[in-house]
Amino acid sequence: QVQLVESGGGLVQPGESLGLSCAASGTSGSIAGITTIGWYRQRPGKPREPVAAVTTDGRAEYADSVKGRFTITRNNTKNTITIRLQMHSPKPEDTAVYYCNAIVDPSVVVSSGGAPDYWGQGTQVTVSS
Repeated sequence: QVQLVESGGGLVQPGESLGLSCAASGTSGSIAGITTIGWYRQRPGKPREPVAAVTTDGRAEYADSVKGRFTITRNNTKNTITIRLQMHSPKPEDTAVYYCNAIVDPSVVVSSGGAPDYWGQGTQVTVSS
């Protein structure tokens, strides 16, 4: 089992920097089974969409809408993974509930019978002047 806890949302003015954090915790085996971990968001009236993600080897991918404005980083320990999404130049259209998502290696899913991915509870980000 993996628990994801998000923090750092809130109200920010356009252009002001804001950081979101997600802490993934669990047994060393469950944490080692996580491959890609990242962020999705759900804007009002829209479906949930990917924002940014980072792989085990540190490769980061971004949605075109946030490329160049957001940065995702990852820090691994034996029993935890912490990722941070730094929103350098948020815009009103970035207003959304942001969700942390962790994907588990398929071989671990099969051997453990656990979930293929995990979600955090979500944190609200509002960009408004």
